[in-house]
Amino acid sequence: MSTELSSTLDAFLAAADEGSFSAAARRLGLTPAAVSKSVAQFEARLGVRLFQRSTRNLALTTDGERLYAQVRRPWSEIGDALTDLRQGAGKPAGTLKVALAHTVGREYFVPMMDEFVRRYPDVVPDLHFDNRQVDLVAEGFDVAIGGGIELTDALIARELARLRIVLVAAPAYLAANPVPKQPGDLARHRGLLRRSLSSGRLVPWVLKNKAGEEVVASVRPVMVLDDPEAMGRAAASGMGIALLPLPHAVPFLERGELVPVLPAWYAEALPLAIYYTSRRLVPAKVRVFVDHVIEQFKAKGYAARFKQG
Repeated sequence: MSTELSSTLDAFLAAADEGSFSAAARRLGLTPAAVSKSVAQFEARLGVRLFQRSTRNLALTTDGERLYAQVRRPWSEIGDALTDLRQGAGKPAGTLKVALAHTVGREYFVPMMDEFVRRYPDVVPDLHFDNRQVDLVAEGFDVAIGGGIELTDALIARELARLRIVLVAAPAYLAANPVPKQPGDLARHRGLLRRSLSSGRLVPWVLKNKAGEEVVASVRPVMVLDDPEAMGRAAASGMGIALLPLPHAVPFLERGELVPVLPAWYAEALPLAIYYTSRRLVPAKVRVFVDHVIEQFKAKGYAARFKQG
């Protein structure tokens, strides 16, 4: 493989990943002009336009998207193999592209990174915070942390925790309004509703208890949000009652900004899991990261906290 092809592929993929020549240049340690020139030469060599350029945006064309989807993962695997050879066979090294949700990532996973980067100094975690469900293979992620990612033959999921979703409100709100005693009482309360990012629909309040009873509760909507952290903040300000996943609710509960409502009733969500591609040879950097996260999750007792509150 020629050095020229290697450098042009690096420039193309970095520009596609970052969405700009300037950001790609910072990642590659080059000038924006050098990256732009390399991509232009690549386009001339292929005889197709890979990017639509404007003064503000850099977007892949249809041909560019097709090439990116076809070469992103194989090129990353080649880089992993060459890195392993340079660093020593099987030694964890290289950039590790990780997708994770905003609040869960900041509250629980970023604090785990200090020990990880000290233990594996040749691995550079590249964390991408996003509440949507990513496509690991198509978007070139090594690992994703979340819930509900569709499993295919190309993916492996390791469960981290079963999630419980709980009703919460600010102490001030409950002081100013009658405290609900049963799910039917919620109809007289203001509620903060959540819109699903995947379907665009409002998420119903389907509550259950340990006795196996199940009800669909209703509230008077005061606001609709598609981000659980924003819901938590709105509830903490006293706007109404929210139904929050425990990973998002726990920080507010521990600070006393929110308190449980109808603690005997809860909803359930898809498990929180760590996902990675099911390649025949999992790169050492992925293997040690997955092991580290699972180990830390157990050590910190998060599985029990997210299920019981």
